[in-house]
Amino acid sequence: QVQLVESGGGLVQAGGSLRLSCAASGSIFRINTMGWYRQVPGKPRDLVAAITSGGSTNYADSVKGRFTISRENAKNTVYLEMNSLKPEDTAVYYCQSDVLMRIGELRQYRYWGQGTQVTVSS
Repeated sequence: QVQLVESGGGLVQAGGSLRLSCAASGSIFRINTMGWYRQVPGKPRDLVAAITSGGSTNYADSVKGRFTISRENAKNTVYLEMNSLKPEDTAVYYCQSDVLMRIGELRQYRYWGQGTQVTVSS
């Protein structure tokens, strides 16, 4: 099994910054893509940013230039640096990891963190 533990959410004023962290642990052979998603009540979970094991990144248009995703492969950890936060960034943020596990054969499984609340006040 694999667990993802998130930290770093909270309340911040508009224009402020927060840094989210997500550490994966368990029976991990390798982690491919890691990412951050966010969700507000009544709406689907949307991709915020993703990063491959090689460091290629992808961002939602709404956060380009303000958010930066990074990872430490040796620590199985992904980060999301959020700057110039806006009230519309308020959501529960979830980390995601595509984990290669050797259970008999090598297979990929997607895991999710428990979610961390980010609230941006105006």
